[in-house]
Amino acid sequence: MQHYPEYTHVIVDRPADGLNRVTLNRPEKRNALNHPLRGQILQALREGDQDPDVRVQIVRGAGPSFSAGYDLGGGNEGEEMPFYTAAGEGSWPRHVTEGWMSIWDLQKPVIAQVHGYCLAGGSELATCCDLVYMADDAQMGYPAVRFGVPDMHFHSWFLGMRKAMEMMLTGNSVSGVEAVERGWANASWPVDELEGHVLEVAEQIASIPSDVVALNKRIVHRGMEVMGLRTAIRQGTELCALGTHTESLKSFVASAGTKGLTATLSERDGKFGDYRTGESQPKAVEPTFGETRSPMGADGNRDTATTGYARP
Repeated sequence: MQHYPEYTHVIVDRPADGLNRVTLNRPEKRNALNHPLRGQILQALREGDQDPDVRVQIVRGAGPSFSAGYDLGGGNEGEEMPFYTAAGEGSWPRHVTEGWMSIWDLQKPVIAQVHGYCLAGGSELATCCDLVYMADDAQMGYPAVRFGVPDMHFHSWFLGMRKAMEMMLTGNSVSGVEAVERGWANASWPVDELEGHVLEVAEQIASIPSDVVALNKRIVHRGMEVMGLRTAIRQGTELCALGTHTESLKSFVASAGTKGLTATLSERDGKFGDYRTGESQPKAVEPTFGETRSPMGADGNRDTATTGYARP
C-alpha cells in the first residue's frame, strides 16, 4: 500500500478532543477523486483509527461540494494507484469498492458530512461511512448511470428497492431531506448549521467508551453482511465490468475524446436540467479548521513526518 509522506490532497485537523477530521482538498475540482486523493483519505482514516487519542472521525469536502465523483478529466495521469488490486475484468470497480469498504471495517466510527454535490464515487465514499449527515439542499446521485454502470451498487440496500430502481434508471439525485426520508442519511440541516450539528453528534459518540462503541458499530455491520450486503457489492463489480463493453459507454468515451469531457457531461445532463446544467446549485460555506495534523512517517512515527498544508 502506498504511503504518502505529505498530505497534498486532504487536510487533517482536530476540531475537538477525540475527533479527527479529514477534509477533501481539491475544491477547484469539486473534490474529484483522483488516485492521490483516494489514497490520502484512506491513509488519514487508518492513521486516525490507530491513534489512541482519536475516538471518532469525520470526512467532509472543501469548496462547493463534498465530492462530484471520480476524476475523469486526466487527474490520474502519472499517478500510481494507492493500493494493489488484482488485474483482470472488473479490476477498477473491485479496486474502489475494496478501498471504500475498508472504511466500513475500521474500528472507530466515521461520519460523512455532506454538502453540495455527492455524486458517483463521492456517494460511494459517504455510503461506507458509519453515519451520514447532509445539508438540506445537498444532492446525492449517480448520474453516470446515464452512460454506464456504477462501480458500487449500494442503492438497493440504503434507499429501498423502488427508489433505488428509479435512481438507477434515471440518474436522478435526492436532496439531503429526501436522503434522510429514504434512510441513506441520518439527518439534514441548513448548510450553515451542518458542521455544528455534526460536531455535536461526534462529541456525543466520543463520550462513550471506545471499546463498547467499536463492538456496537460491528453489530450493525454484521447484520447487514449476514443479509448479503458485502457479497452483493462484490457481485455488482462484475456487472460494472460488463458495462464497460456496452456501445453506450464506448460512445460516451468517444464523445469525451472529441468534444471534451465538460461538453459531453453537459450534453448528457442538459436534457434533464440537473447537476451542472441546473438553474439552482447547492450552497456552500467556508470550512473552519482546528489544529492540523501531518501524516505519520513510513516508520509509523509522526515525528518523522513532513508537515505542510494548502488551505482551500
